[in-house]
Amino acid sequence: MVSRRQVREEGHRRKFLAVVDSTPECTKAIHYVARRTGAIDADLVLVYVIEPADFQHWLGVEEVMRAEATTEAESALAKAAEQALAWGSNTPELVIREGKMATEIAALIEEDRDIALVILAASESSEGPGPLVSSIASGNAVFPIPVTVVPATLTDADIDDLV
Repeated sequence: MVSRRQVREEGHRRKFLAVVDSTPECTKAIHYVARRTGAIDADLVLVYVIEPADFQHWLGVEEVMRAEATTEAESALAKAAEQALAWGSNTPELVIREGKMATEIAALIEEDRDIALVILAASESSEGPGPLVSSIASGNAVFPIPVTVVPATLTDADIDDLV
């Protein structure tokens, strides 16, 4: 069962969630969500999910890989937050999770019942829109709130005109 959203209750504010990663289309999602949250005075949550590493032969190597992944996540979130602020968002909340992407996003949505919308960007690659967008489209990933998919083909001016 899906927990009721709290955005209409006193002391709560609507939050939009955007996934941060190293893909080129990520910037489109950040641009859109920053403009959108700024326009309606909503809050922004940026999440970076560190997916489990396949190489776990030695504990020391795994720890180094985890530390490197955390550093990469912090750097990506800092860059995304800087961009979001430049595009008009309030100061975003930054979240790092470890696990499978769809599972961690669903868990975060369940834990933070102020999150009312997920914003993703589709890749313009011939290989498809990206793994998370594809997973949602195929029904393999299901979130209890609406998902907005921003086409990677939109220009910055197009995004500015939409919000």
